[in-house]
Amino acid sequence: MRLSQMLFVTLRDDPADAEIPSHKLLLRAGYIRRIGSGIYAYLPLMWRVLQKVSQIVREEMNATGAQECLLPQLQPAELWQESGRWDTYTKAEGIMFSLVDRREQQLGLGPTHEEVITTVARDMIRSYRQLPLHLYQLQTKFRDEIRPRFGLMRGREFIMKDGYSFHADEESLKKTYQDMYKAYSNMLRRSGLAFRAVEADSGAIGGSGSTEFMVLADAGEDEVLYTEDGKYAANVEKAVSLPADSETSPFTSYEKRETPGTDTIEKLCNFLKCSPTQIVKNVLYQTVYDNGLTVLVLVNIRGDQEVNEVKLQNELTKLASQFGAKAIIAFSIPTSETIATWAAKSLPLGYIAPDIADDYIAGSKQVNSQFVRLVDKTAVELKNFVTGANEAGFHVVGANWNEQFKLPALTVDIRKSKAGDHALHDPTQTLQTARGIEAGHIFQLGTKYSEAMGATYTNEQGEEKPLVMGCYGVGVSRLAQSAVEQSYDKDGIIWPVAIAPYHAIITIPNIKDAQQIAVAEKLYTELNSSGVETLLDDRDERAGVKFKDADLIGIPFRIVTGRAITNGKVEVVKRATRESQEIPIEEVVNTLQQWIKEAIEG
Repeated sequence: MRLSQMLFVTLRDDPADAEIPSHKLLLRAGYIRRIGSGIYAYLPLMWRVLQKVSQIVREEMNATGAQECLLPQLQPAELWQESGRWDTYTKAEGIMFSLVDRREQQLGLGPTHEEVITTVARDMIRSYRQLPLHLYQLQTKFRDEIRPRFGLMRGREFIMKDGYSFHADEESLKKTYQDMYKAYSNMLRRSGLAFRAVEADSGAIGGSGSTEFMVLADAGEDEVLYTEDGKYAANVEKAVSLPADSETSPFTSYEKRETPGTDTIEKLCNFLKCSPTQIVKNVLYQTVYDNGLTVLVLVNIRGDQEVNEVKLQNELTKLASQFGAKAIIAFSIPTSETIATWAAKSLPLGYIAPDIADDYIAGSKQVNSQFVRLVDKTAVELKNFVTGANEAGFHVVGANWNEQFKLPALTVDIRKSKAGDHALHDPTQTLQTARGIEAGHIFQLGTKYSEAMGATYTNEQGEEKPLVMGCYGVGVSRLAQSAVEQSYDKDGIIWPVAIAPYHAIITIPNIKDAQQIAVAEKLYTELNSSGVETLLDDRDERAGVKFKDADLIGIPFRIVTGRAITNGKVEVVKRATRESQEIPIEEVVNTLQQWIKEAIEG
């Protein structure tokens, strides 16, 4: 392609609304153009990158025996109501675009396709002889993000590969899950990315085991905790670890003490000269279930620990059936204004005790009149601890479970692991931290959707059984931007060779020099004919402008038909290392073919 004929406009300055390097660079280099909040046009250079990523994804998926299809973006609300996720996606998370058609039928723009594919399977799979089956698609997805940001990282429409597998049993599912683990690792490796596979929370997708594939980058929205021995890695939402040992309490007898102005753990520790590991912190949450009921939750946790709200929501989802519900649609720490709507009397915020009475809640059809009480494992073993006294300005010291306070029946692990914690698999290993961008996620769904939607098969014994399912997604457009976030410098993008829009760019320093043009045209033709995808910068611009643009757009190899051509050579510059060398013109094609092969094969 000739740059003079291409839609190619670069920007000198960073766009005001771009926050992270990759977003700035893709806009400046003319790869994408913002159309609206979280909505971008993929321009010719970007589309070539996306096609290359898609091809790698297709090759790895096809190698596992998965079959490509294309599913509808418009999805009837009834399917999501069958699975129980309509309210979760339109009210709780609120990320589904929903609309009403001219026949007054509710529809959603697909953020994901579990319901659609389960409907297909329900209609078409009858026997165990058809299993296992694995279908996938490359498709535009839609999510109504509250705050679209970071360009293609968190947009309101994006390109994704999502796949769904169907099995007769868990053993078959686990085999495909391992196949996908390998395939996803191959996708990222072949794309030239440094990544880490980590244990993850399944979120609104559901199911049991899940693994995220994190592209390591400082701007990543996710925190990854891992051990140096390579035996453990998890998203911080899922991570487990051993907390630091608690210190022995200095209080040996129970008493109530006046503790003015100590409504935080730090203030309390300074006032009582004690360790936060000796405190039982009592945190209040409010949960709204999909049947409209508000449930108040009191969590007891050790004072030096933080509540992992993802783990807590998972525990509360397990309790949904007790309240005649299926899912959570809202979850928060209630504000004083919210508390006023359901409190029967003023709560001693900052001084709540584990035995705060249920009569603080004004019961109604909308609000459960009892606290759901959960105690984290870190608080269970504490002796002679400090905690609130249910009276503003007062705490108690020397307290014990089942003496002064009844131990809640529900003991859970909802603490947030953090860097420096010791690992469960080897306490000599401490957790390290890194930032990551989630590029892929694989799930073992089990029978969550098949049971809810009646998707069954007949086994060898003639029995009707629910299909066992897996789900596997990779963000194609997100992966492409992740590559930029992982590899750039002060002058621009440094694309991995495998997914670069072009392998090489020929720069003609002086467009009025007939010899420079002749050599450039010859190389341009020969390189493209030999499979080296090459751009020709034949614009009537200053050499400095062309060199800056070549660096900005990040093409792996730059060929300059400058002064060296008088000696029968051209200058070839490697974008990643800045290494420059003069190569005889007749050797350029073979040299670049070899470099590209080495780069792609690793």
